[in-house]
Amino acid sequence: MHKNERQSLIKQIISQNTIRTQEELLQRLQKKDITIAQATISRDIRDLKIIKTIDEKGKPKFVLYDTSSLQKQGETEKLISIFNDIVTKIEHVQFLTIVHTLPDNASLLASMIDEIHLPEVKCSLAGFDTVVLIVSDETRAIEMENYFNSIWQKQTREQIRN
Repeated sequence: MHKNERQSLIKQIISQNTIRTQEELLQRLQKKDITIAQATISRDIRDLKIIKTIDEKGKPKFVLYDTSSLQKQGETEKLISIFNDIVTKIEHVQFLTIVHTLPDNASLLASMIDEIHLPEVKCSLAGFDTVVLIVSDETRAIEMENYFNSIWQKQTREQIRN
């Protein structure tokens, strides 16, 4: 099966089913006689901009990120949109700016930050739910923290705290 066909099937599975983990997604694909590696499914999730969100029961689930509105937006607007959907906390430690996300969304945010080419950011590192941005000094880290806090909507921060 070609990549495009596989990714189309993944989008269909996610939109029609509640999928909470990559393992569940792999099992659904295996039921359709498609066997792929964990690394491949991770790349597909990143390529398709699939994010993990919290459902009405407070449990994580994969959803397709609405890219139709993103295609009409500029880079900064895309970053703001993604920030308000997946970020849970922003802080700095010395020359690092740390952005916490909903589970399994850090790589999406890091790739968006990399695409924008913020001049202050020397490097980004993404984990499961944390993006670490390396900048030149603590002053720049504070500036990045303030910038990200300015684009991260106040109502989003208040919802997370409650």
